[in-house]
Amino acid sequence: MKRNHNPVISENIIWDIIIIGGGATGLGTALDAASRGYKTLLVEQADFAKGTSSRSTKLVHGGVRYLAQGDIKLVKHALEERGFLQQNAAHLVNKEEFIIPCYNWFSVIKYLTGLTLYDWLAGKYSFGKSKFLSKKEALAIIPEIKSKGLKGAIRYFDGKFDDARLAINIAQTAIKNGATLLNYTKVTALKKTGATVNGIETEDALTHKKSTFIGKIVINATGVFVDDILKMNDPKSRNMVRPSQGVHIVLDKKFLNSESALMIPKTSDGRVLFAVPWHKHLLIGTTDTPLNEHSLEPRALKEEVDFILATASLYFNHKPTANDILSVFSGLRPLAAPSKTNGSSTKEISRDHKLIVSAKGLITITGGKWTTYRRMAEETVNLAISEAGLPPKDCLTKTLKIHGCIDLRDGNYLDIYGTDRSKIEAMIAENPALGKKLHPHFPYNEAEVTWAIRNEMVETVEDILSRRLRILFIDAQAAIEMSKKVASILAKELNADQDWEDNQVEIFNKLALGYIYQPNSKKETASA
Repeated sequence: MKRNHNPVISENIIWDIIIIGGGATGLGTALDAASRGYKTLLVEQADFAKGTSSRSTKLVHGGVRYLAQGDIKLVKHALEERGFLQQNAAHLVNKEEFIIPCYNWFSVIKYLTGLTLYDWLAGKYSFGKSKFLSKKEALAIIPEIKSKGLKGAIRYFDGKFDDARLAINIAQTAIKNGATLLNYTKVTALKKTGATVNGIETEDALTHKKSTFIGKIVINATGVFVDDILKMNDPKSRNMVRPSQGVHIVLDKKFLNSESALMIPKTSDGRVLFAVPWHKHLLIGTTDTPLNEHSLEPRALKEEVDFILATASLYFNHKPTANDILSVFSGLRPLAAPSKTNGSSTKEISRDHKLIVSAKGLITITGGKWTTYRRMAEETVNLAISEAGLPPKDCLTKTLKIHGCIDLRDGNYLDIYGTDRSKIEAMIAENPALGKKLHPHFPYNEAEVTWAIRNEMVETVEDILSRRLRILFIDAQAAIEMSKKVASILAKELNADQDWEDNQVEIFNKLALGYIYQPNSKKETASA
């Protein structure tokens, strides 16, 4: 199969840092390392952000719920990182107004007190001041929330973003700074000299070419797959993480009829649930379901979707049903396994992520969240410098602008491309046919597909419809209807034949069926 994005790399290079995993943490680590001047290689078994990093609740936040747990330090660090991210990726991180409806006065006092502290902890990185809203004011902002018994609401501000697009922009920034990134490149073994890890063996998932890369330090940033890599080093090692599934559903925006988000701070089983306007639709989630296995395509369980629908029905005037779900998607969080890590030297940076020296030459970073990806990367590179004996260099990412960063918007949906928007518009001006829509109900056009193929390292129809345009996560049926046109453009750009094109459509449509909620079918967590 022909490759679209495949830099030719000499296997004679000795890399300073090799990173396994192309999600938020791996990409952030690659950017940090490359921007300091270290020779950096990152390999990802699928597309960048294929897993958990494209399946978040789309929030850039300090973690309001951590306040209740008393972890003030974690919240303060996250709020600071939220500020850095807003400054460095201004085209993607938007300030979002959140409303917490209160149906008793004790809730008013509790949440206003907590969020006043939240604002104070944000300091100069504050997104806005929290305040109490009367019942009338709350209903004016979100008219579709249940009014019976409503005493008022608390308004606070946090951030909202597009996770997969930020991942691609971080990847582009890392490449600009000298990193080499390979997607669809699966690690099949760790290279070792004695007890020291000094490289990786890989296989290209598309061409099946096998390669060996040598490095001074290897970083395992594979999320729920960290144990797979650790077992390559020691087959007897105990599991470090256990996956926990978070499910989201997407509905028509009419169910809230608002540009503000709803935050339900305590559900029937103690979870936090968000309803967030996203790409002109409404995203609701998430769940927290421990699982015993992991996969690249986890599937929502019926009880998880039922829980989200039931909770939303308690707060919405119009109760959503299974038939209203346009797309359902799942992500897996790597939570600490109940057993110890088989004698590894462990440095617990916080309750939110762990940085571990798993073996000489092998570092593992796991946990965390999108908001703190930069800080996690900085800590990981600092440890890598120490472990590998690299010449120390200062971290630059607190002020390093992410590709596309521009603080200028006029409401056009292409604003999400930042500085690349003008280039896409120039393509359409030069060839007006590229301005043709992919679907009558969505603004996405052929120029965006062509742009992604040429500039955003896509290899498949799924890469485009899932993580570049996000339509699979918004309306799975519409994504299926777009797939043939997208495959045609991709095949033309890659000079691929009709059989390849047809196969791409078939593979994508089979995958997309898993995002269409079918309440009467039994769905288990498994690879699609």
